[in-house]
Amino acid sequence: MHNQYQSISISQLPDRVAAMKLAHIEQGPASLELRIDRLQRAEQLLKENHQDLANAICADYGNRSRYQSLAADIGMSIKSLQYARENVAQWMQSQENSEPMPGMQARLEFQPLGLVGIIVPWNFPLNLAFSPLAGVFAAGNRAMFKPSELTPRTSALLAKLVSQYFDPLELTTVLGEADMGAAFSAQKFDHLIFTGSTAVGRHVMRAAAENLVPVTLELGGKSPVLVAPDANLRTAVERTLTVKTFNAGQICMSPDYVLLPEGAQDEFVGHAREFMQQAFPTLLGNADYTSLVCDAHFQRQIALLEDAESKGATVISLAPQGEAAYDAATRKMATVLVLNATDDMRVMQEEVFGPVLPLKSYQHESEAVAYINGHPRPLAAYYFGDNLANQRKMAEMTTSGGLVINDIMTHASIENLPFGGVGPSGMGAYHGIHGFLRFSHAKAVVEQSLAGESSLTLRAPYGEKLEQLEQFLAN
Repeated sequence: MHNQYQSISISQLPDRVAAMKLAHIEQGPASLELRIDRLQRAEQLLKENHQDLANAICADYGNRSRYQSLAADIGMSIKSLQYARENVAQWMQSQENSEPMPGMQARLEFQPLGLVGIIVPWNFPLNLAFSPLAGVFAAGNRAMFKPSELTPRTSALLAKLVSQYFDPLELTTVLGEADMGAAFSAQKFDHLIFTGSTAVGRHVMRAAAENLVPVTLELGGKSPVLVAPDANLRTAVERTLTVKTFNAGQICMSPDYVLLPEGAQDEFVGHAREFMQQAFPTLLGNADYTSLVCDAHFQRQIALLEDAESKGATVISLAPQGEAAYDAATRKMATVLVLNATDDMRVMQEEVFGPVLPLKSYQHESEAVAYINGHPRPLAAYYFGDNLANQRKMAEMTTSGGLVINDIMTHASIENLPFGGVGPSGMGAYHGIHGFLRFSHAKAVVEQSLAGESSLTLRAPYGEKLEQLEQFLAN
């Protein structure tokens, strides 16, 4: 299938949405074979074009680590598609219930929703398109992508490739700026997925509500790292910075701040310097270290640091010796620790979404748990410590989209766990069967018995039935 990509304008968008929904209805539910075929084609698209896709992402960023693009954007997407393909036959099976009454049958059938819109962010421009698409296709739906305008080369290549591997009424891509994003949110989809900031998520949900379109929102917030007094601090630092340096911290589940036992900051800084020297002995010219995506995002990180310094924080750059802390030409910025961060600083009020990492001290672990609970519920929370009772307390006493103990972000790569937020960090979850269920309608199907006993109780006259009912209620 080699179609030519044809751009869709804002004015043409409602007609394309209507045409895709009509095609879904007229052609009926996608068979198992068709679902597997769509998942395979999506996988082929990524495998056969992985070099060009990685190059496009790198060009959009200025520099995007090739390993990070191949591992997180392409490899993880293929893993999601393969997992769905291997399990979709089982997921599709209707679930039989026990007989409610003699001769009556009841079951649960999983029905495709129809057309799902997917608003894709710039930080993982392929993963956050194809990972939800695995569940969307497995559930038998069609889909429409709206990729980010901040990664224009990747978005344009994605649109071109999608048109080559898919019929435009199966999967299609619309390109455009913020006005297209707003128009996309207002379409009459059967479901809408948005990944991005909490602020934009509010606008998306408001627009979708006009048409009563259900939404899955993957937002973010300030994901905390709580380091317990009994934790191995070197391990906590290494695993925290492994993810904080991945994509230069431009990840919705990236560690946003660290809660440390009082007096541990200096040791944390020492371990952090050692880690950075080993992982990134040079940084500005290092192809393994990713740039910030655009000038506005780069300047925002600097503004966060300046604000923190002006309010009394100590700012420590982990740049290699002899290198600048950041470089505007390449938009590269080394990880920066903000010591003694306080709540009046922007860095503790806003999601960082970059290489800046505030450190905050606590006296008692219960105080740290209370601090997490005193703020909006995050997409992820991380706990380092070996005491089983305290691990359990962290799990029970805090609410977050996911919790990882003694590591960072591992949960997102486990296909049979749900990935999603809670409250301000999002609603709804996907990955594996959770995506299949999210993008399906679970329909109750009942077949009445020949005698029709259950409906006879509703039929007048009620005399004897009323007496029986009153006796039942009296006992």
